[in-house]
Formats: sequence, C-alpha cells, structure tokens
Amino acid sequence: MDGVFLGFSIVLVIIGIGLLAAVLLPRGTTASIQHGLTPAIYYVTNPLLMVVLVAEIDLRALVQVYAPAALVTAVVAGACYALVSWLVLKRPAGQTAVGAMASSYVNAGNIGLPIAIYAVGSSVPAVSVLVTQLLLIAPVYLTVFGWCSRQRGSAQPRLARTVLASVANPVTVGTAVGAVLALVDWVPPEFLWTPMDMLGRASIPLLLFVFGLSLASQRPFRDRSQVPDIVWGSFVKLALMPVVAWAVGHGVFGLEGVELFGVVAMAALPTAQNVYLFSSQFKLPNLLVRDIVFSSAVLSLPVILVVALLLEP
Repeated sequence: MDGVFLGFSIVLVIIGIGLLAAVLLPRGTTASIQHGLTPAIYYVTNPLLMVVLVAEIDLRALVQVYAPAALVTAVVAGACYALVSWLVLKRPAGQTAVGAMASSYVNAGNIGLPIAIYAVGSSVPAVSVLVTQLLLIAPVYLTVFGWCSRQRGSAQPRLARTVLASVANPVTVGTAVGAVLALVDWVPPEFLWTPMDMLGRASIPLLLFVFGLSLASQRPFRDRSQVPDIVWGSFVKLALMPVVAWAVGHGVFGLEGVELFGVVAMAALPTAQNVYLFSSQFKLPNLLVRDIVFSSAVLSLPVILVVALLLEP
C-alpha cells in the first residue's frame, strides 16, 4: 500500500506543478510550453519509453492474460454505453459511437504508465492496454466512425489512411521495436541503451506536467443537453469499467493481489484524448468526448485510490 500512495503522490505533485505553472506563468507562456513539449514527447521520448519498457517485459504474460482482459473489459464497457445511448437516450449513431469510445478507451500512456510503474511496480498492465487499444480497438472504432460520418454526409479523411495512422504512430513503432528486442532477448550496447533509457524515462514526468498545464484551460459542460450522456459515459468509464475488469481479471483469469489491482486500475484510468482527435477528424460530436475526458480526468485518481484501498495490493 505504501507504494500505491507513493505512486499517487508523485503523479499528483507533478500534475499540480503543471497546473500551478499554468496559473502563475505569463500569459501565452503555457501554450508555448505545450506546443514545444507535446511534439517532443509524441515523436521522441514516448516511443523511446515504449522501446525500453517492452524490451524488459514478459511478452507471454502480456498476450496470455493482460491484453485479453483489457480487450474484453473495453468491449463490455463500450457495449453497455451504446445500448443505453441508443435505446434509452435515443441518440444518433455518430454520437453513440463517440460516446462508447470515450467510455472505454483509456489514457494508458499519459496516466497509466506512471501509475503502473510507481503503484503496481510493473509497466505490463499499461503496455498491454496500449497495445490492445492501438492494434485492435482503435481500428474498429475508426471504421465505425467512418460509416457514421458517411451517413451524416460529412466530409471525412480517407478511412484507410486514418486507420493506418492510428496504428502506425510513433508509440506503436516503439512498441514493435521493443517487442522484437524482447523476442530475440537482446539489449543494445550500453552506450546506446543508456541514453535511450534516460530520454524514455523523461517522458513520464513531462507527460504529467503537460497534462497539468492542460487542466487550466478546460471549459467543461458547455452543452447542457448532453449532460445525461456525460453522466452516463463518466459512470461507465469510472464505475462500470473497473467492475467489469475486476470480474474478468479475477473470475476469468484468476488474478489476485497486485496483478488484479493493475488490471482494475488501468480500467479506471481517464479517457484518452485521442478519442477527441478521432471524433474531430470524422466531424462527429466532439463536445461530448471533451467533457467525458475532463470529468474522467478529474475523478479517476480518487477512483483508483478507492480501488487500491479495496484490493489492498
């Protein structure tokens, strides 16, 4: 339990520093910092982090347990949201689709990795979710988004190009390189590996700092008509999805202790901001996604703390 509290303390302090910086720094400075750090994290430090982390994990555990558990959990959560949105709230297909993805697609990179490393003691739960989402879940949702966008008559990017971009991004490439290193059981020479490790490890504090910066500019709940959707999506993301993850992890795969906590904690993560990007690309309702991202970001850490107290890893 001490490790859990230490992990949360580290995450919250760095996010708080980012939020404080956004409040105290001169006007316009925050945007400049975000614009400078975000590409560096996306194209350099995060891919290197994935190379380092995946090269050191047990791929068999990832494929046999963690990735299937993450996939089943996401499918159940998305289906539950879609059923209520479609049958009870009577929302159109496009709004239902983006809400379902926002309710089941977690921020395993920005928030999941530091929580997994500091609180669980292993990056495997977070990496498993990242791989599952990038290679399986995202292409399916993007295909649905493309169909919904065509039904609305909206101009849209080429579906094949968007799906390919969602898979062949720097994080996925880094994950693939790390997986190859793990399969062949080879580590590059120290003069190469040490700088890669240093840059990769810098990604976590930078991600949390930038996330804290972004919180200061949030203006949530602008469209009051979507409050029922936001409430339902946040409930699915932060309450139903962790319960499903616990049932799948414990009941199906027989996980216990810190392994079970890792699976459930990853399910309780906030919604990934990629969902907002995807919905915007296909000109689907994105204010709903933005508000679910915001509400889940604010409430997810207390929820994960409750999970830690209940499961006592």
